[in-house]
Amino acid sequence: MSGARTLLQMAGATPSPAKLSEAAVVIIDAQNEYVSGRLPLDGVDAALARIADLLTAARAAGAPVIHVAQRGRPGGLFDPETAHFKFAAQASPRDGEAVVEKPLPNSFAKTDLDAKLQATGRKTLIIAGFMTHMCVSATARSALDHGYTVTVAADAAATRALPDPLGGADIPADHLHRTALAELADRFATVARVADIKA
Repeated sequence: MSGARTLLQMAGATPSPAKLSEAAVVIIDAQNEYVSGRLPLDGVDAALARIADLLTAARAAGAPVIHVAQRGRPGGLFDPETAHFKFAAQASPRDGEAVVEKPLPNSFAKTDLDAKLQATGRKTLIIAGFMTHMCVSATARSALDHGYTVTVAADAAATRALPDPLGGADIPADHLHRTALAELADRFATVARVADIKA
């Protein structure tokens, strides 16, 4: 058992997963670029299956769902003229679910995400999607600044290996995923599995 404690624990908080009856669900960048494009992620199929589970539960509970899409430039990653820009089949929006296109990792930056969330009347978010260390992390951190309480669905997120900037061996995707989640759990979010998120 670890002796380490998060800042939230030190402050006396006892984080628990958000309830779908009280939350808005934000699915970040569940796009084909991460499945069949130039940025394949480790564990993407399993993460998409959990995203599908989360969406099923959210829709059954009547929770607002907002889908975020990274919009790239022609010829680059997330090129809106290609199939790689489209949402993966498991995470496709349904009629009535809002879609936000973003130019930056933080889903609040240069978008109307905050306005769409305010329109739901909910101040609690459940976040899932890609990549754990990048857009999921940036959005969860910014959500705190915007006054939201956040749960990150750990098994409905994934990332990829990265080079060590100090010249060591590549850092494996699973290490980055767990580290990004630990960083968020320290202060920014509750981290939970989809199965632990209840109506």
